[in-house]
Amino acid sequence: MCGIVGALLERGHVLRGMIEGLRVLEYRGYDSAGVAVATEDGLVVEKRAGRLEVLERALEESAFPDGRAGIGHTRWATHGPPTDANAHPHVAADGHVAVVHNGILENYLELREELAGAGVEFRSDTDTEVLAHLVSRELAAGGSLADALRRALARVRGYYAVAVLKDDGAPEVCCAREGPPLCVGLAREGTWIGSDVLAIVPHTREVVFLEDGDVAELSTRGVVVRGRDGAVVERAPQRVDWDAADAGKGTWAHHMLKEIHEQPDVLARTAFHRLDEARGDVRFDEAGWSDADLAGVERVQVVACGTALHAGHVLRYLVEGLARVPVDVDFASEFRYRAPVLAPGTLALAISQSGETADTLAALRLAKELGARAACICNVAGSTMVRESDAALMTQAGPEIGVASTKAFTAQVVAAYLLAVRLGRARGTLDEARGRELLRELRLLRPSLERLLSSESVARVRAVAARHKGVKGFLFLGRGVNFPIALEGALKLKEISYMHAEGYAAGEMKHGPIAMIEEWMSSVVITGAGAMAEKVRSNIEQIMARGGPVIAVGADEASLALADERIDVPASSEWLSPILNVIPLQLLSYEIARLRGCDIDKPRNLAKSVTVE
Repeated sequence: MCGIVGALLERGHVLRGMIEGLRVLEYRGYDSAGVAVATEDGLVVEKRAGRLEVLERALEESAFPDGRAGIGHTRWATHGPPTDANAHPHVAADGHVAVVHNGILENYLELREELAGAGVEFRSDTDTEVLAHLVSRELAAGGSLADALRRALARVRGYYAVAVLKDDGAPEVCCAREGPPLCVGLAREGTWIGSDVLAIVPHTREVVFLEDGDVAELSTRGVVVRGRDGAVVERAPQRVDWDAADAGKGTWAHHMLKEIHEQPDVLARTAFHRLDEARGDVRFDEAGWSDADLAGVERVQVVACGTALHAGHVLRYLVEGLARVPVDVDFASEFRYRAPVLAPGTLALAISQSGETADTLAALRLAKELGARAACICNVAGSTMVRESDAALMTQAGPEIGVASTKAFTAQVVAAYLLAVRLGRARGTLDEARGRELLRELRLLRPSLERLLSSESVARVRAVAARHKGVKGFLFLGRGVNFPIALEGALKLKEISYMHAEGYAAGEMKHGPIAMIEEWMSSVVITGAGAMAEKVRSNIEQIMARGGPVIAVGADEASLALADERIDVPASSEWLSPILNVIPLQLLSYEIARLRGCDIDKPRNLAKSVTVE
């Protein structure tokens, strides 16, 4: 999704801080960028198609003036191609109002026709320019900028996060939210806006998260938030503990590589303080996970998208296998439209890194309407999903900048493991001794993760990647709790290398995918544990008998010995093996993408957080 940053300061200049904020938000994906600043000589705008560096060169060449109020934006093209004219900000005909916008204004065509009929000349193909003219027209009718914005938005139908800058007289900045995320940072020198808290934390840790329907009027000393009816609403600031340095990549070549290597720490942060090994149980600081809260849970309905959906599939194996509670897993986008029927006692569990994924939020809201109790596994405190859930389980992965999720996925699977233990203990399906055993196994997992990320292990994966970077495609196969890891491995490779890859349950190979086996189709087989090991070896033999190269990943020595290539993974319990097995697949995808010269952190056509349909 696009990025928004802005500020209204008591003194000083905003341009440098806005550019830095936009750079932090690059991970969200974009194809153009722009800024508007209120100066003593009026509103000044610069915007360019392409990367942020193109905009920065244009700012330097034009000796762009600075001021104490401004708004900036990075845009993914929706209405109109990525051109200078279509880039944000968009300015009203009077030249005094600039607007940046994330989302979609669904009725913009009828509004555009109305404005054109009144003599407005449009300079872009976007839906956003419509809003700039509407706000300008409402301002002419009287009232403050916030009043004008609220009246203009009453004419709009759609999803939006909006920031508006006015320079007629003293500069004013307002913003509004209906769907996509938006937050306001309360700093000593003034007030900042960001579509992601990462754009704000260099200036302040005190953040107000706006909710749907909010219109916020900034001042140099704070913010006033009003609802759709104009009445003041209380939005208490929350302290954000993320460090701005966490968003940097330091000496790492890419954010993705840095985040892969952070996973041992992510495991520790997400899990270790929650382990009550004396009682064989898990303690959640968050409300909503007590024995009483979980006593009535008869079924879990998971809704998620993309990588988070794969974590949900792992959760199904864990919760059913350990807590003995039935679990359904749905694409959030499909759950919304299939007229679902939820049984009494259903816990609706949304999984999302950002807590703002549009389809997942809508699915969770629908589940609540159908009588389910709402819960989530999420990485962002203060996000919409956390606020709207009856119980939230925070993953504490820290900011994830690479578009292709790695450490957030691992944190979600760790959280799923903790939830399975907690649910099993609360419902009496796990006794104290078994609980202690499960927690001890989790505690011992960190050294195994560190071994997988040693220079020797990484070099082994790099060598495999070099030998397979030019193949026709990849088939990823897994069984049991590692079937979702096959799906995740295929998705990672597709996302960042643009190679064809498919993930399958290994038992389905003979029901179609075996037709794809040939010399130039590499198969990545995640070796099984326990009863599954022999069946996985059978899959490997079937592929090799048809001339297909096999890369075996896992801890089963017999399977590894069979394959053409082997990537050894430390032994663990079957339930924890997905956390280990996914690491080599992340590294394999990274190395293949690197060798193919792909833009690893910002893959084409993808956004980090999909906040509209």
